[in-house]
Amino acid sequence: MGILNVTPDSFSDGGRYLDPDMAFRRGVQIVAEGADVLDVGGESTRPGSRGVSLQEELRRTIPVIRRLTKEVRVPISIDTAKAEVALRAIDAGASMVNDVTALRGDPAMASVVARHKAAVILMHMRGEPRTMQRRPRYHDVVADVASFLAAAAVRAQEAGVDPGRILVDPGLGFGKTVSHNLTLTRCLDRFVALGFPVMIGPSRKSFIGKTLNVEVDDRLAGTLACVAMAWWHGVHLVRVHDVKASIQCLQMLEAIRGAHASR
Repeated sequence: MGILNVTPDSFSDGGRYLDPDMAFRRGVQIVAEGADVLDVGGESTRPGSRGVSLQEELRRTIPVIRRLTKEVRVPISIDTAKAEVALRAIDAGASMVNDVTALRGDPAMASVVARHKAAVILMHMRGEPRTMQRRPRYHDVVADVASFLAAAAVRAQEAGVDPGRILVDPGLGFGKTVSHNLTLTRCLDRFVALGFPVMIGPSRKSFIGKTLNVEVDDRLAGTLACVAMAWWHGVHLVRVHDVKASIQCLQMLEAIRGAHASR
């Protein structure tokens, strides 16, 4: 899943693709690099971020999705917690909703997803983006996150969402310490065992920067290590900025596995 942030304040690429033409060209480039899904977001969820109005989020995302739908041949995801944004994005051609609140942020979101037979990514987040990094604590981070995601999937199905269209995401960086994030990445098989496709989004995140003592533009190697761990554990989808490098990493891993199998 390639990331297209049309925001001024995302932690890594905020402001680069605010112009609709630049956003469109970047989206086409991401798909050309090999992305299987394109994720368009108009509201930053970085730690400490504040929300934007409905109209502003619509203004940023819908024209870009409408243009990309006519140009690219991969599914488009809308990264939003607002039901109206999801609805308008689906009308514009999106087929997936990436909801960091796991359908809790807007009571109408589950109905939108179910009614339009969209795929949905249910993510774990402690609190909200503005407050989620204030002393996050868990009894057992893996068990707690897995329990949350299992319950979120049940709620989605009770609201009419097709279980075959549900993905789950442990929410790296969303209300977690460095240790929590490393532990979750080490134990991704626990989330795969829930029975739903798993997505993770490690790309350039601060836990990589703190672990390796590098700034945001120097976190590719750390991101690729997480991508490799995701592949190892059977994760279905990785959400990244650096699509080409991530695909090459996965291709190399598959080649190694294939060579072993053919001995």
